[in-house]
Amino acid sequence: MSMVVTATALPDVIPPVWRILTKFAYFMGLACAIGGVWTYLSVVRPAVRRDTTVNPDDAALLTRRALRLAAVGTIVLLVVAWFQLAARVARAGKGMAYADALRPSAVADYLAKPAKAGEWISTGALVTVANVCIVLAALVLLPMLFGRMPRWSHAAAVTAAGLTVAASLVPSIPTKAVEFGDVVAKMLIQAHIIGGSLWVGGLIALALLARTRRHLDVSAGDVWARIWARFGVLALVAVGMVLVSGVWLTYREVGAWEQFVTTPFGRFLLAKIVLVVGLVAAGAYNQLVLMPKIARAQRAGRVSNVFAYVLVTFPRVVLTEVVLGIGVLAIVPFLNGSARAQAAGHEIEGPVMDGRLFSAGLLLVATLAASFYATAKASDGLGRRDLTGEGVAATS
Repeated sequence: MSMVVTATALPDVIPPVWRILTKFAYFMGLACAIGGVWTYLSVVRPAVRRDTTVNPDDAALLTRRALRLAAVGTIVLLVVAWFQLAARVARAGKGMAYADALRPSAVADYLAKPAKAGEWISTGALVTVANVCIVLAALVLLPMLFGRMPRWSHAAAVTAAGLTVAASLVPSIPTKAVEFGDVVAKMLIQAHIIGGSLWVGGLIALALLARTRRHLDVSAGDVWARIWARFGVLALVAVGMVLVSGVWLTYREVGAWEQFVTTPFGRFLLAKIVLVVGLVAAGAYNQLVLMPKIARAQRAGRVSNVFAYVLVTFPRVVLTEVVLGIGVLAIVPFLNGSARAQAAGHEIEGPVMDGRLFSAGLLLVATLAASFYATAKASDGLGRRDLTGEGVAATS
């Protein structure tokens, strides 16, 4: 009898449809907003500004379209954030229907709840701040959807970049005193979310931006080569954040190898890991195969080949990565509870972050940094090799 009681206390293996849709939509919106804004700021704008050979019309088109995509991303996040907020309200209410949680009065009541005993701030207040950040990010970029970019567009993008990251970070701030391990765990979860958003959102933004190829001069191949190279650096940072945090989260939620196949949580997590491995493999292909080919074509002065590589072949691979990334986000709503709890049949505490695990994490970070550096050097070395008779697989 006690087993029945504890088992029913576990989170639903398959959540309600409304929760699946709202959670997926929210993380898609977060990826579009964070990835779009940061890709514009750290990839497209610097690449265009530092390429003095790019056609001024092409430069203006690329920067305008990239910033517009970032603005669209924040608008998407603003829309889906309301439905995600209603999902919070429904989960907090005892048996509240999602349709009732959508009512503004129900949302207002949730946000206005005072802090509990021992809390320095209420959860509703933190959620309010997070949603205000989303609204402000959308407002500062809204003018970019219309006409040419104003002079303050760069400042607006920087502001939106900070606000979109804050929108993710603020709700995870502890409302009361917690142990050091809990703080580190929360930071790793946020690193996972933000790193994934940078990675998947950046891929989506550049895949859409590559559609401008029909309006670009063939000489724009060089600036696009610079764009892909800069995004490779951003992607490596994002991948590092995802892998380091993902290793910890997997260890915390899965207690034994067999739980990957014997529990629903483990099976969904395994599917997610397979998709992430596919993303990493596609990124490695870009870095070790396509980027060297582009570099060799540039050295040989094959302008049309460079254009074909960077705006036909590369986007095709990136489109595959986008599909894999969306697949990862689609699995996230199904990761409820933990494999440890499902295997035990009742709620069970996972391992706590301590000095030993923290040291192991630092070692993993150093190892990944070394491997990424080696990958970059290998890509550069392959690009300098002279391969006579190399064919061009890209076709327009």
